[in-house]
Amino acid sequence: MHLIIASLAGLIFGLGLMLSGMTNPAKVLGFLDVAGPWDPSLALVMAGAIAVGVFAFAWARRRTHSLLGLPMELPSSRQIDRRLVGGSLLFGIGWGIAGFCPGPALVALGMGERKAVVFVVAMLIGMGIFEYLERRRVAKSSKEGQP
Repeated sequence: MHLIIASLAGLIFGLGLMLSGMTNPAKVLGFLDVAGPWDPSLALVMAGAIAVGVFAFAWARRRTHSLLGLPMELPSSRQIDRRLVGGSLLFGIGWGIAGFCPGPALVALGMGERKAVVFVVAMLIGMGIFEYLERRRVAKSSKEGQP
């Protein structure tokens, strides 16, 4: 049942991305190009998403379990550190270069967009590099913590 609900949520999310134009790199780059012919339409999409998210997270914080009975797992850290800022910068640079972020890229990949193939492959390579470096960092810090 969880898989069906997750698939339905992903389908609705993907349709929303398609309808809002987030899967079109030209539209996204038009939004990000504030010095050129700026397209503010995605700002409205983002404002709508933030409005929904504010209420959804407020509701979720008061619960210990989801509607499907799974434990509610919200981020607990509120620390802004070098890793968060660096990751945010890399995300923004990638978004500005490609016009894709992960969700819309996967939807565009499903729609057969060639640019999405390149982005998703690069994204997976980046995720693999991060996982490798993170495992090394954790192993090193646990080794240093032992007497």
